[in-house]
Amino acid sequence: MGELVTFGYMSVTKTPNEAREPYLAVVESIIRSNALHGSESLCKLLRYLAEQALQYPGIALKEYQIATEVFGRPPDFDPHLDSAIRVQAGRLRMKLAEYYASEGAEDPIVVEFPKGTYALTFHRRIVSAGAPLATGLRPERQAPGVRNWAIAVVVLSFLLVMAAAALAGLWRSQRQAMTARPVPPVPQALAIFWKGFLTATDEPWVVFSNAAFVGRPEVGMRYLNPSQDSHALVLDHYTGVGEVLGVHELDRVFHLFNREIRVKRGSLFSLDDAKNNNLIFVGSPAENLTLRDLPSMRQFVFQRLPSGLHKGDLVIVNLHPRSGEQQYFQATPSDLPLSEDYSVIALVPGLNPSGSVLILAGLTTIGTQAAVEYVCREDSLARLLAQMTLTPADEVKPFEAVLQVKVARGVPVESSIVAVRGET
Repeated sequence: MGELVTFGYMSVTKTPNEAREPYLAVVESIIRSNALHGSESLCKLLRYLAEQALQYPGIALKEYQIATEVFGRPPDFDPHLDSAIRVQAGRLRMKLAEYYASEGAEDPIVVEFPKGTYALTFHRRIVSAGAPLATGLRPERQAPGVRNWAIAVVVLSFLLVMAAAALAGLWRSQRQAMTARPVPPVPQALAIFWKGFLTATDEPWVVFSNAAFVGRPEVGMRYLNPSQDSHALVLDHYTGVGEVLGVHELDRVFHLFNREIRVKRGSLFSLDDAKNNNLIFVGSPAENLTLRDLPSMRQFVFQRLPSGLHKGDLVIVNLHPRSGEQQYFQATPSDLPLSEDYSVIALVPGLNPSGSVLILAGLTTIGTQAAVEYVCREDSLARLLAQMTLTPADEVKPFEAVLQVKVARGVPVESSIVAVRGET
C-alpha cells in the first residue's frame, strides 16, 4: 500500500529547474482535471502558489501579495475588509480534496494546501513492502532475526492499513459535516436576476474583451489599424484590469449558486459557441468584436465621435433620448485623468431563442468593472430590479440600462442608473 513521505523545502535555496518539473507536471494534471474544470481563477491561484513554493521554498505568502499579483486588486487592497482571497483559498482546498478522492487517488505526488497558510506542500508516495521476500529456506531453519523482521513487517503493514482506514473514515466524516453545514441563503436580488442563467444545463460562457494590438509594450503598443497594419503582427493577449476583476466577481457570484462559469477571451470565441449557451460579455463592442456578429443593443450603442475636439473618443449614443436624458454619454476626455465613465448593462435574446446574452460594457475598462459589480452586488442590483418592478416570481425580460460611474484613483466608487429601457 502507499505511504506519504514529505518532500521538504526547509531551505530558502531555489529548487533547480530539473527538480521542479515533476511537481509542476502534477499541478498541471490537477488543473486539467474535472475538479477544476471551468474555474480559471482557482487554476491561476494554484499555478501561482506552486511556482512560489518551488521558487522560494519555506517562505509563506501574504494575502495582500496574492490579491495584487494574482487577482489584480488595487494597491489599497485591505484583507481585513475584503475576504475574497480567503474565500478562494478555501475553495481551492476543497477542490484539492475532491481531486485526491477521485482522479488523483493514485498520483505519485500529492499537493497539499494546509489551512492557516498560503504555502503549498508536496509529498511523494512510496510503496511499502507488504510481506517479506521468500528466502528459499524452510521456516524452521530461518534465523531468529529474519523471523522477527518478517513479523515486524506484517504488523507494520496491518497498522498502516488500519491507519489509512481511520484517516479515510475521518475524511468522510469531515466531508459529511461540511456538506451538512447550512449554506447562507443567496440574496433575493441575485436569485431573481440570475435565475435565467442558472436553469440552463451547461455553464454560461463569460467572454472578456481581447482587443487586437500591434507593437510591443516596451517599444510602444497601439490598437490595430486594419487599413495599414499587418494581421501577422497582431498581439491579442491583453485585456483590461476591469475585465479581469469583472470575471473574478462573476465567478464569486456563481459560486454562491454552486455553479461554475466557462471563461474565454473574445478573440477565440466563435459563433458555434454562441448557439447553444447563455453568454456574458465583459467589455465593450469596441474591443469585444464578437458582439458585432450577435443580436445586440437597440437603445444604446457604442460609437466613436466622428468629429469635434474629441474626435475618435468612444461614446454611448442614446438612440431615442427621453426628456431630460443626454443624447451622448461620454467619459472624461482621454487627455485628462479619468473621473467619470459610463457603461451599459443589457440583457438581449441570444442566437438560440431559449438563450440570453448579457452585455456588461464600459467606455473604459473601469466602466466595465462597474457594470459587472452592479449586477453582482445585492444593494445595487435591488435598485435596478426596483426600476423594473419585478417580483421574485417574475422573469427578467430583455432590457438596456446606462450607468454613470464616478472614478477615483482608477477605481469605480459610485454608480447610478441614468437611463433604462425595456419591459418595466
